[in-house]
Amino acid sequence: MDTLPLTLTFSDLRDRYRRGEITPQSLAEQMLIRLSDCPPEVFISRVDATALLARARELTDALQRNPALLEQQPLFGIPFAVKDNIDVAGMPTTCACPAFAYAPARSAEVVERLQAGGAMLVGKTNLDQFATGLVGTRSPYGEVKNPFNPDYVSGGSSSGSAAAVALGLAAFALGTDTAGSGRVPAGFCNLVGIKPTPGLVSSRGVFPACKSLDCVSILSHTVADGWEVLAAIAGPDAGDAYSRPITALGPVTRQVRIGIPTPLDFRGDALAEAAFHTAVAALKADPAFVFSEVPFALFAEVAALLYDGPWVAERRLAIADFYEHHAADMNPTVRIVIGKATGKTAVDAFAAAYQLEAGKRMAEGVFADIDLMLVPTSPTHHTRAAVAADPVAKNSDFGLYTNFVNLLGMSALALPGPFRSDDLPAGITLIAATGGDHRLAEFARRIEHRLHSRLGRGREEPPRALAALSPLPADEPMVTVAVVGAHLSGMPLNWQLTERGGRLLRTARTAPRYRFFALPGTVPPKPGLIQVERDGAAIDLELWQLPARHYGSFVAAIPAPLGIGTLTLDDGHDVQGFLCEALATIGAEDISRFGGWRSYLANCNT
Repeated sequence: MDTLPLTLTFSDLRDRYRRGEITPQSLAEQMLIRLSDCPPEVFISRVDATALLARARELTDALQRNPALLEQQPLFGIPFAVKDNIDVAGMPTTCACPAFAYAPARSAEVVERLQAGGAMLVGKTNLDQFATGLVGTRSPYGEVKNPFNPDYVSGGSSSGSAAAVALGLAAFALGTDTAGSGRVPAGFCNLVGIKPTPGLVSSRGVFPACKSLDCVSILSHTVADGWEVLAAIAGPDAGDAYSRPITALGPVTRQVRIGIPTPLDFRGDALAEAAFHTAVAALKADPAFVFSEVPFALFAEVAALLYDGPWVAERRLAIADFYEHHAADMNPTVRIVIGKATGKTAVDAFAAAYQLEAGKRMAEGVFADIDLMLVPTSPTHHTRAAVAADPVAKNSDFGLYTNFVNLLGMSALALPGPFRSDDLPAGITLIAATGGDHRLAEFARRIEHRLHSRLGRGREEPPRALAALSPLPADEPMVTVAVVGAHLSGMPLNWQLTERGGRLLRTARTAPRYRFFALPGTVPPKPGLIQVERDGAAIDLELWQLPARHYGSFVAAIPAPLGIGTLTLDDGHDVQGFLCEALATIGAEDISRFGGWRSYLANCNT
């Protein structure tokens, strides 16, 4: 019997594992029941039942031996699906074109990383053929219907991945996103869609649409779930020429500068317009968010390069031999779109490259004055019948606010918003500069509960993610610094660490050779730590990792009489940390007896 909730969130599944209500094996058994009754167009192929149960038994045995796996591997026992342009060893990759199908010898890098972390693959999902489309209707395996109203499109090209998550057939799914293929279906299916900075996630083993622009995307029910998946798959891969270390932008935790395009175009869809303005109004109620208008015409010019410029030739290149000899086996609309590559020249390519570089400089100027851009995920939502009647134009509508993002090397995150009055999902998308993935996710986590009121197809509210999202594992030099007062987690100056990409490592204590003082007249209140030769105490602290490129600016912002020196921990290790000039403690209250700043403040408040 299937006793699982329709909406599969990581936190709920982990809680059930911890309470012993389910095991990976019993979860797999229930998932097989659910999968046997799913709409046939969602999956192109599914993991064989015998293989899925064998994998589930392996995970069940591992969990019995080591229950800590649930904490050590955040994706342990979580069922997922992948779009069928992503290779899985032992399963065909079709790209939604049966005549093109091939059998990969090895899984894509992202699949290998997820499975190494304990995730359970359930199948490969449908898509717009060769990932060319934002509609979810261009597949010989069937049109993927919208889970909320089958008369409407699901969005594409990651249509099956979005439907699988929305229908409770997977807790998360991988898609791909070149022109909005991960964001648009997220918006139409009431999901979070994370589109990383190009190069942050490996595309090795992903059949390309536009190799220079493609991103693996993540579809999930909550920001926290999607972020855990990104943390598992992000990082350079020597096997992917476009993979690269990305310099991360830290989150903005105080006043957030938000740009909204002007003029806004909803293609005449009053319901979509009303839903977007409801979302904006909910955010404008927060004085910490400052809004400004961003001229959109230049971004639209960049977007036009994707299909009207020479980048369509890159799509042709990906399937050049197949297109030449088997074009008749292709979806007619996909064939027309890719056929636009005919006649494109090297002169066209260089002219467009020059225009794109000018667009990048323009975008850099815009994002110098804002922290992120807020746009409708799609300006409208068409029916399947409308798309069938005018497939190219209606598809183009969906890409208005998505097509320019990868060309400009940006990061984006689609977030569910207030539903339309016709009970269809409507979403917003947050866009940031290169490396802004953590910035977007942390902002989205903060606003999620204000906009995302319905989890999946039910009426349950999403769980509120109270804890800040940790930065992605760093691929750059880091400095460890010990903080003892106003820079502790939740304290007034902690933003000086988090906005520089700081990561909390752990709590610790000093060796018992220090005295601790409440410094008078400091704003915000701060303590001072000094080393003494005798009658010392051990003081609580936090160890933070900070990118070395930001360490100098962090230290420069520290006011006298505080500074950075060498602290000795109670385990004998020396670290960089906050110390105080001894003269400043003369006459100050000695608070060493409290053992730390938090304990002292708690005593003051009692």
